[in-house]
Amino acid sequence: MATLYLSLGTNLGDRQSNLETARTLIGQRIGTVQAASGIIETEPWGFDSPNSFLNMALAVNTDMSPMEALKATQAIEKEMGRRSKSRNSRYSDRIIDIDLIMYDDQVTDLPMLKIPHPLMHRRRFVLEPLSEIAPDLEHPVLHKTVRELLEETR
Repeated sequence: MATLYLSLGTNLGDRQSNLETARTLIGQRIGTVQAASGIIETEPWGFDSPNSFLNMALAVNTDMSPMEALKATQAIEKEMGRRSKSRNSRYSDRIIDIDLIMYDDQVTDLPMLKIPHPLMHRRRFVLEPLSEIAPDLEHPVLHKTVRELLEETR
């Protein structure tokens, strides 16, 4: 079993319910949710919108490979009403966004999947919830803990 760290975000519809639904489906289809952060409210990152986000992080024990987990999270997003990851290579409002942040200490560099998430160290909305559940988790490329990365975003 591996530990998969996920970042969840939503800024459309019943945001609280969206996160609860995604968490339940992840537990049913990907693995056992071992830890869940609290929920934080954040401003959109990378685009303008009047709709703020709710974000959280999960630690999931899974026997899926990273690519299998990616396909499963994308299926959950689609089932919940997400149509695309971006529009014209730009971010946009979304019912649910599920990003694979880390998978144990594995490094994956494929066209469809990069782990650790290549922008995680710049995204406070990822690091703050992740630091609640895995503050001492070390980034396998940057060799800094989640706590240290969070401090650098202040």
